[in-house]
Amino acid sequence: MNASFTVFVIDDELPVRRGLQRLLLAAGYQAEIFANAGEFLTAHDPAEPGCVIVDLAMPEVDGLELQQTLTAAGTNRPVIFVTGRGDIPATVRAMKAGAIDFLTKPVDAEALLTAVKRAKVLDAERRRARAEMEAARALVARLSAREREVLSHVVAGRLNKQIAADLGTVEKTIKVHRGRMMQKLEIRTVQDLMRFAERAGMAQAPHPGSGAGSAIDTGHGREE
Repeated sequence: MNASFTVFVIDDELPVRRGLQRLLLAAGYQAEIFANAGEFLTAHDPAEPGCVIVDLAMPEVDGLELQQTLTAAGTNRPVIFVTGRGDIPATVRAMKAGAIDFLTKPVDAEALLTAVKRAKVLDAERRRARAEMEAARALVARLSAREREVLSHVVAGRLNKQIAADLGTVEKTIKVHRGRMMQKLEIRTVQDLMRFAERAGMAQAPHPGSGAGSAIDTGHGREE
């Protein structure tokens, strides 16, 4: 199962990257090695499941800069740092930026494989969440402009009558739009709608003018 997960090793020391590659291959992982960040970025395919093991201190682009480059590009790939010396400030920055682990050379084999195992789990979780978000956003794209407006108001906790006032229409019209919106999103309950909104990455902050305790109605029957 590890064969479907690639570990990208980036280190300017050839013996180090080859040693890590041998360790990873023995554990059943695919392992690709690169002498610097530029080589890696040129060959990198964000769609490929995997993680990065990168040396903190490298010429030109160091490990932290590579982590920042991946993040800026929207590639949320798990990163494991290795370093030849302890560097507490760098460790703190790396961990705050989401690094899986920060290991000191010579790297302990068990510690490294444990970190890679965590990275594999995290990468799968992130890819699943991204796939769910893309699927949810594809459904949102099916909505009309008015239905998307109604959706954003419902997610913000607004009642039908409040949404009607916000959009300058009548409550009956909002109920029609809301029903069509729920049908297109393939959702039946408000609870499911809120979970859907979370998957789609939609903000759920209270709409201006709504009270902190505003109820969310289903669009059917009396509002409370």
